[in-house]
Amino acid sequence: MAGGKPEHGARAVRVTATLIGQLRGRPYSVFDSDVRVRVKAANLTAYPDASVVCGRLAMDDEDQDAIVNPVLLVEVLSPSTEQHDRGEKLEAYKQLPSVVEVVFVAHDQRRIDVWVRDEGGAWRLASYSIGQTARLSSLGCDLDVDDVYADPLAETR
Repeated sequence: MAGGKPEHGARAVRVTATLIGQLRGRPYSVFDSDVRVRVKAANLTAYPDASVVCGRLAMDDEDQDAIVNPVLLVEVLSPSTEQHDRGEKLEAYKQLPSVVEVVFVAHDQRRIDVWVRDEGGAWRLASYSIGQTARLSSLGCDLDVDDVYADPLAETR
């Protein structure tokens, strides 16, 4: 979300940095919100706060700047986007065959929700809060809730 609050930006960067650090040396590419994701089946083009692709990038036939094969998508929520992100956008993301996990970082409490597609194709929700670690099984990575929500302005106050 361009023009977001400092807390939004800090959470997105912390998640992205954590993923980059834990995936170093493995066949994954981590992208920030500048990279478009195209879900042709839902007629949606989105800019998630982070996305991860395993192996070779696949680009949209009609938009060579949009990726179509992320395994994981991250949305840092805000009051103005939460309903859309958890609703229409989540349903669109679920239509991408490559997507195994969709992560939501809440704005109104210290909570990370992870939607996971199981081997049978069903989706289940796991929620993590203060003192917990969100397991991203598709990547073999962890997101420490307390680290994601560390106050970016604490040292300047």
